[in-house]
Amino acid sequence: MGTDEALSRPRIEAVGERSIAAERIGVAFTGDVLPAEALSAPEKVTAAPGFSNLPPAALCLGREEELVRLRRMLIGGQEGATTRSAAVHGLGGIGKSTLALHYAHRHRGDHTLIWWINAASPDGIETSLAALTRTLVPGWAATAARAEQAAWAMQWLAWHPGWLLVYDNVEDPDDLSPYTGALHQGHHLATSRRATGWPDSAPTLALGALDPGDATALLCRLAFKSAAPAPRQRADARALADDLGHFPLAIKQAGAYLAQNRGIRLDAYRRRLGAKLAKTAHGIDAERTIARVWNVTLATLQENDPLAVEVLHTAAWLAPDGIPHALLTPPGTDPDDADDVVEAVGTLAAYSMVTDTGTAIGIHRLVQTVLRTPHAGPAGTTPSPHPPGRERAEQAVLHHLTPPPGRNSPTDSQWDTVTPHLVALAATTSPAHVNALLTAAYSTAAHRLHQQGHAARTIPLYEATLPLYEQVLGDTHPQTLTSRNNLAAAYQSAGDLERAVPLYERALTLYEQVLGDTHPDTLVSRNNLAAAYESAGDLERAVPLLETTLTQFEEILGDTHPQTLTSRNNLAAAYQSAGDLERAVPLYERALTQREQVLGDTHPDTLVSRNNLAHAYKTAGDLERAVPLYERALTQSEQVLGDTHPDTLVSRNNLAAAYESAGDLERAVPLLETTLTQREHVLGDTHPHTVISRDNLAHARRAADATRQRGTAT
Repeated sequence: MGTDEALSRPRIEAVGERSIAAERIGVAFTGDVLPAEALSAPEKVTAAPGFSNLPPAALCLGREEELVRLRRMLIGGQEGATTRSAAVHGLGGIGKSTLALHYAHRHRGDHTLIWWINAASPDGIETSLAALTRTLVPGWAATAARAEQAAWAMQWLAWHPGWLLVYDNVEDPDDLSPYTGALHQGHHLATSRRATGWPDSAPTLALGALDPGDATALLCRLAFKSAAPAPRQRADARALADDLGHFPLAIKQAGAYLAQNRGIRLDAYRRRLGAKLAKTAHGIDAERTIARVWNVTLATLQENDPLAVEVLHTAAWLAPDGIPHALLTPPGTDPDDADDVVEAVGTLAAYSMVTDTGTAIGIHRLVQTVLRTPHAGPAGTTPSPHPPGRERAEQAVLHHLTPPPGRNSPTDSQWDTVTPHLVALAATTSPAHVNALLTAAYSTAAHRLHQQGHAARTIPLYEATLPLYEQVLGDTHPQTLTSRNNLAAAYQSAGDLERAVPLYERALTLYEQVLGDTHPDTLVSRNNLAAAYESAGDLERAVPLLETTLTQFEEILGDTHPQTLTSRNNLAAAYQSAGDLERAVPLYERALTQREQVLGDTHPDTLVSRNNLAHAYKTAGDLERAVPLYERALTQSEQVLGDTHPDTLVSRNNLAAAYESAGDLERAVPLLETTLTQREHVLGDTHPHTVISRDNLAHARRAADATRQRGTAT
């Protein structure tokens, strides 16, 4: 029998401004349930032959063998083969994206559609899929939320065969599981710096440096364009390519520099690079290679276009993709001078330092890493505590959050634009760096992400704010205590109890010392710690703590206060986890009745109580009461919270488990399949709830197979 779950808890909100409750799990893509008319449309929408969003083909020399191997990996030696997945991995800048792009252009006629996906994060994948929907059905997509658009794209890909999806710059192979596991009508091709973590069924291609002859040819093509190099020039190019370790991105950068500065000879450029690069056990150190090349380019840019260097250093601290030109324009710039930034971006693009779409730029992560790395000054002096570009990046983001005329706060669109850049800034914030306005922006962005269900993305923001609050406000300031709780809640939501529990314990100790044992904020903190103990399976500590907390809530806030009701629900859940259904069921029933009266029939907390009571009935073997309650809870969760909210997924899993317990495998298996796909997408492949879903589906399928075999035998 499959495993079902009590809905996420605790349900008590943490205290303080923009506080976060500790019950959220994973990264949810919230929004309305996909309308029925939208679900039926994908099968009727067709794409023009060879339809794609591919960038222009880049120069790709010396990769013919790899292109042939890639083709063999994807089609298995047979044209029109069934779905296959493959991954190209290697160092940043080794040419993975260029190879994949060249492959896609070469075989464009072999696919009904090719779609290029920014796969650096689950959020980026969803955004790219939403773009497919906006291209195919712009009218419907104009009024749909991004999650709905992505869901429509998944439906379209499920209906139509022959496509190729290219997932560029995958940071975590598990991020692709919801797509490679659910979409079987085409091919999946990924590029990544990750060499491990790929499924056994997905062959991988390790991409190394270029052949010396090919590296020389590429450098000559870039530096001399269509002109044929003289023998001496070719020899110098060969020597320079050797110095650059035949590393494609380094050669591209050097070639772009030489093409822009035709008066610089190759041997002179080599001398400016310095001594031949040191080697490591794994070959050329990519960062040192690229840094040497970029230092030459940056020196030239500094002489000819200092603004371009400022723009580049600013971009180094922001998210690598989709940096709007407006975000790079210094605050207070006269409108007549705004074109200066556009020209600076053009210069950077000409030197291959950035890519430019006309409205936004992208910058290679390796470029960012090198530019953010502190370098010692003359005679080994200490690096500057204010890295170039960091302050400008912070000012740019804060300036972009200036409320428009007639408003007291930024719009949702403004927040959506800067949030990825706030996350990038937070991930590189030094504990010694204090910026009160930026810290406030981190807090607001984290709160918005949490409300949208993107709990995992809040962790860098909370990790940046807590040390600053401790430093500026002190360890026991209410805002510091709230920040500590919120970071613990983010860890717990992401399934990281090893980091969540110690933070909760410290928070509770400080609340008791500062506010007293029965202050409402202390009770909230105690509840959150108890819930974390329960999640970790430590019922010996969880149950007494929850019993104490409920008694204190009843005495201080009253029997029907929402936080008292949450505490009652949580204690019932702990009793159930301990196998004490005689105490759990009456407590659940009382909590549900009171929540219906106080909060209403469809309040999220009421839905939690309804699911949990059904869970207890099922555990007690009372399926006649459990199944209708589960069905009602799921329907209401879909309507109120959305189809992929973590609580909706719990409810769907539990209903499927109840169907299986009742012997109704025809309804249980499809529901479990849907739940697993959605959890892989929303929570990630290794989240505890995803693991439960995978086990439940495997168990149900075995039961269904056994039933079919018995039927065949008779």
